[in-house]
Amino acid sequence: MDILLSSAIFIAVFVVLLVIFTRSAGDADRKHELLRRMVPNEDEGEEADITRKQLSEEGTLLKALYRLNIFRALEKSMWQAGIYMLLSEMLLIILLMFVAGFALGKLFWGDQLIAAGTGVGAASLPIVYIRLRRKRRLAAFLQQLPYALDLMKTSLEAGHTLNRGLQVVVQEFADPLAGEFRNVVEQTRIGLPLPRALEELLKRMPVEDLRLLVVAVKVQSQVGSSLAQIIGRLSEIVRTRQRLRLQIRTLTAQARMSGIIVGLLPVVVLGVFSLMQPSYTGVLFHDPTGLKILKSAIVMDAAALFTIRRLLRLDY
Repeated sequence: MDILLSSAIFIAVFVVLLVIFTRSAGDADRKHELLRRMVPNEDEGEEADITRKQLSEEGTLLKALYRLNIFRALEKSMWQAGIYMLLSEMLLIILLMFVAGFALGKLFWGDQLIAAGTGVGAASLPIVYIRLRRKRRLAAFLQQLPYALDLMKTSLEAGHTLNRGLQVVVQEFADPLAGEFRNVVEQTRIGLPLPRALEELLKRMPVEDLRLLVVAVKVQSQVGSSLAQIIGRLSEIVRTRQRLRLQIRTLTAQARMSGIIVGLLPVVVLGVFSLMQPSYTGVLFHDPTGLKILKSAIVMDAAALFTIRRLLRLDY
């Protein structure tokens, strides 16, 4: 009976996720996705009236919950990751994953706390996917940025305007840089000033190297200067920062790998012993004292991984 119930839950989760992703990936929604990417925040005043209001198609309850920073941060992370489904759809996915994880934990271990832990772990998978996709997308954008700056500098030195330089960048580069700069060009066409459009780009792609470009264009629009020289110097600075970033990753690679090995080693050893000698580890999953030891070990292991991650994070 429990196996049938778990199978039914998994089938229901799979069908709902398939419907949501199919609905979100249609070509007819491309225009809607583009508008969502061009949206300024609501708290920026009346200038946001040129685009849609956020969550205008959502329910009243979700609008109230959206005022919490966690929901705004989730939707912002989805945009930055290039995922343009509705926030309510993502929350539904997270809820279904929690239900499926809880059912699995209850089926295999029969403990409420462990089942809740597996439910939370399953519910965190969509968030982990968003973070990984966001990280890859930002990294790809950052890798393209110096070459785009070189092209913009060449275009300005040839006598073109900055808007024309941005159009050339859109034509010559691939996503994600081309798509994001295409949004900037479209925003300027509907009347948004270029410095403001670049500020909106910075919100969608929050990389520090892009902030330098936004500041340079904003200052140039106010006081005037040779923008081609500024962008050329900025390209050199971005490349220097990228080399510094790679050097930091190289110097911290051993410590990061040590943290991963130390964190995964208990899990691997437990899995190996569970397969080779199930009687050795059975007490951890079926005895009340063993369950307490297992819970404590999971908490301490997670705390150790978090601590190592924080120690290796460098701001520069």
